[in-house]
Amino acid sequence: MNSISKSRELVVPKNKKTNLPVKFEKNNDVLNLVDKEIFLENRQEVKKFLPDILGRVLARIWIDPDFKEEFRDDPILTLNKYGVYLPDEMVLEFQKLDTKRPKIIVYERKGNSNFKIRVVQLQLIMMAGR
Repeated sequence: MNSISKSRELVVPKNKKTNLPVKFEKNNDVLNLVDKEIFLENRQEVKKFLPDILGRVLARIWIDPDFKEEFRDDPILTLNKYGVYLPDEMVLEFQKLDTKRPKIIVYERKGNSNFKIRVVQLQLIMMAGR
């Protein structure tokens, strides 16, 4: 082995079991967002658990155009379909900017007010390193 190959490191080491951010349902090859239904009841739970779930959403949007369209059309209904339930005061916006990097912003709206507070924002950014 020469000195160049000694200094190279694998991004994902061989024979290391990794836990990917998406789950496959046995026998169906269906990408799930969560292992079981989850009911988030307040802002604190949304901030704690939703970023991981929305990371899975962004990963799935990247590889599944039908899911992307479904999520774009109605993010809350799509999350409900996949077992994720948010408090009524949470509002989701899905944006795909000119850079083609999807972004999801979660807002909290109090009562019938048009005023909303940003709770969480996620954007898919792919980086390669060496």
